[in-house]
Amino acid sequence: MELKQRPAREKEETPGTFATFPYDRMTVERFREAFPRARWSDERRSWFVPGKTAARRVDRWLVREAELLDAHGDSKGRDAYAFDPIVSPYLEIGEDLRVRTPYSKTVLEELRAIPWSRWDEDLRLWHVPFRSYEELRRRWQRIEEAARRSEPEERKRRREATKNSTEQKAARLRSAERRRRRYPLPYDELPPLGRPVATEQYGIVVFVKVSGEFVEPPVLITFYPHAARTGLDYVWGTWRPATLSELIATWPARGEPGLRDHVLGWWKPTLAELRIARRKARSTERRRQTRAASQLN
Repeated sequence: MELKQRPAREKEETPGTFATFPYDRMTVERFREAFPRARWSDERRSWFVPGKTAARRVDRWLVREAELLDAHGDSKGRDAYAFDPIVSPYLEIGEDLRVRTPYSKTVLEELRAIPWSRWDEDLRLWHVPFRSYEELRRRWQRIEEAARRSEPEERKRRREATKNSTEQKAARLRSAERRRRRYPLPYDELPPLGRPVATEQYGIVVFVKVSGEFVEPPVLITFYPHAARTGLDYVWGTWRPATLSELIATWPARGEPGLRDHVLGWWKPTLAELRIARRKARSTERRRQTRAASQLN
């Protein structure tokens, strides 16, 4: 729910401010009780509160109203939990909902998408307020399944089952190729150096050098299938991960990448891609800072 106010003058000689909030009968009643001189403006679709101190008074009321809505949402969430609780070893109940699981990218993606969820670095768990219980419940099956797959014993069982398999050997080769930090780039359509671009294989990266060495077809077929059947000539480019500051400074593309962009293997990143990359970069930066602080202590 968005609550906001903006200073304004309804008429040239009338100081005051406009207040905007989603319609709710009880909220309107509380607003009219707090501001009996307020009047509705059809033109602006908001309430006008006259007075030289109106902005401060409306701002304080909006803060109290937001706290009231949060408390009401938490109360509804507690009732929903009591009626239909999530029973799981990964969920603890206290003043809020606390989710503690083994590390899993899927779990991270699901919890980050829940409103008002936050990571607690000291306790190594996620806090989710009761007002977000319904969203947590909607995502819980996927969260719990991913957590179970990430348990150490389950990981060990899968490793043993796939030991020396064709899939494992292929995964090792892909991992070794990624560590080389090279990428095939179309000879005639190279990306800008030193600027973040999105890639077909490795997300958003920054290319720092183009070697001019042509990529052999067998390598394309094995590791870069998007470029294997295009008939274009590719040369090796050297890349590095984009920094958080570079990702923040990058303007997103206006539209989604097209078929040709995917054939070329690189494109200007979209806003959705930048948001994901920025979240990951922030997490990496926090881990780096935490390690540095622990070493100093």
